Amino acid sequence: MRVVIATDDDAPVVGEVERLVRARGHEVARLAVGAWGGVAIDAAERVADGEADQGIVLCFTGTGVAMAANKIRGVRAALCVDAASAAGARRWNDANVLALSLRLLTSALAAEIVEAWLGTVYAGSERESLDAMTEVEAR
Repeated sequence: MRVVIATDDDAPVVGEVERLVRARGHEVARLAVGAWGGVAIDAAERVADGEADQGIVLCFTGTGVAMAANKIRGVRAALCVDAASAAGARRWNDANVLALSLRLLTSALAAEIVEAWLGTVYAGSERESLDAMTEVEAR
């Protein structure tokens, strides 16, 4: 799988996230550090265009990058602060961009969240809700 990683701050934990993704055997494209809106949109566009299968975006709260990424048609970014949220976002929401808070993220927490995110697949059970979102995007 191809994963794009983007952040507005090159905090050490970002390198840890990249290492975790690579350790699972995935290809990583790490974007240059920049303003949170721009890096999140760049990463989200790569996911939407099929250049990447998944994205991971990070900023101080995680909220800004999630909001920016969700402006791109076809992107379902989820701000996850624990492994259960990450697994649920993948399983039920077919989320394709993981948003993380640099303020909250430790190496141990990053490992739990990234493992849950990459280890969970969409269950196919929420198609009606996902179709409704896709319909709104098409307007």
